Amino acid sequence: MNRSARARLRGFSVFALATLCAGCAVGPDYHRPSVPSPNGFTRAPMPAAIGAATTHDAQQFMQGDSVPRDWWHAFESPALNDLVQRALAHNPTVDAAQAALRQAKEDVAAQRASFFPTLQASYSPSRNRNAVGTISPTLSSGATYYTLHTAQLSVGYVPDVFGLNRRTVESLSAQADMQRYQLDATYLTLAANVVNAAVQEAGLRAQIEATRATIDADTRALSILQQQAAMGGATALDVAAQAAALAQAQQNLPALQKQLEQTRDLLAVLIGEPPSQADNADLDLEALHLPSALPLSLPSQIIRQRPDVLAAEAQVHAASAEVGIAVANRLPQLSISAQYGGSSTQFSRMFSDDNLFWSLTGTVSQTLFDFGALKHHQRAAEAALDQSKAQYRNVVLTAFQNIADTLYALDEDSKALAAATQAEAATRKTRDLTEQQLQLGAVNALALLSAEQAYQQAVIARIQAVAARYTDTVALYQALGGGWDAHGQAKED
Repeated sequence: MNRSARARLRGFSVFALATLCAGCAVGPDYHRPSVPSPNGFTRAPMPAAIGAATTHDAQQFMQGDSVPRDWWHAFESPALNDLVQRALAHNPTVDAAQAALRQAKEDVAAQRASFFPTLQASYSPSRNRNAVGTISPTLSSGATYYTLHTAQLSVGYVPDVFGLNRRTVESLSAQADMQRYQLDATYLTLAANVVNAAVQEAGLRAQIEATRATIDADTRALSILQQQAAMGGATALDVAAQAAALAQAQQNLPALQKQLEQTRDLLAVLIGEPPSQADNADLDLEALHLPSALPLSLPSQIIRQRPDVLAAEAQVHAASAEVGIAVANRLPQLSISAQYGGSSTQFSRMFSDDNLFWSLTGTVSQTLFDFGALKHHQRAAEAALDQSKAQYRNVVLTAFQNIADTLYALDEDSKALAAATQAEAATRKTRDLTEQQLQLGAVNALALLSAEQAYQQAVIARIQAVAARYTDTVALYQALGGGWDAHGQAKED
């Protein structure tokens, strides 16, 4: 075996050994952190249904069900569905989250390329003059002037002996997963914000309508009292009290108008349009449908379907891989490089036998003394892993809290709505009876106007209670994870 063959064999042996060693990876292998797994979300079992079973306000909890696809369709409003779809298609925060995910994926792909050798080609022509009167000729021909053509292929490879590259890819992949779950969270939050804003806009318009009716009633009452006071049938104190009631009702109207316009501006931005160019949604609160069946996932399902929980887990995975990176950086680093090329004064003879050159180089490097820098980097990575585990447990506990809070809110809201509905019915009956008595001459017009005021206040209270039921229903869908998969699309049922 000649010397060249033996050199190639040694090079191949080193490459094969490095490739075999590349299967190992130092540092901890990732395992999902343990978290509490309660049997339920609330201290006492929630009722199977809330609201009056004989009305459209009843809602039943479907134990073990996940959030359905396109959950906002449960409100049965085509206008609402259109708003959500426009927001998902045009909101800038979605574009930003999608771009962040694409960037993370490209970072993973770029790092994966480190598993393979790099190949570079170069060609370098140069015009030269030899100092033939002073030093020996550079060329065998002894020519004073010459053009040198040099072409070369360079191959470099860094075997992943201790898994440095594998752990780096693992960390970047986990970060890409985190960006994907954050995109899911963006979709979920955006859909919930659009529905809540639409409900608020509809509720405010209904309150404004009721407030204007109250102002009209107060205005008529004040006019009657002023006429009665002029004839001695009412006192100045009665007139002043009614004027104060009218002023209070008028004071409430600008605040509601301001909230309405600001909510419309919010809706415009959510769907990706300037407030000045957006169309008003003008949803009717009474036309919305309160979902009668609400999903209630099991606690064990929450950690696999809430985007924020999944993102926190991906962060733990990335931190675990970072520990492996820190450990691998403390171990020897191996690299292999090879060059093959030719050099000649004639372009066509660069690769003739006498003009060829090649080399094969293996390098092993090890940090011997760095004042503990690499050791402390490893300890910092281990501390970051502990931090991410604690944050993950906190996110899981917060998720359970969100669901429990929402379930309590839904239960209490149903009771508040029932009371508000009864109060509205009672004040309506009082107003109707007062109107009948007025027709019989038993009461004066002021009594009817007072009954009308009480009725309109009860209407406003019921509108607020209805809006609360809707927004807390949205909060439950959001707390359960919203039905989004890893690509920003609604999950199948």
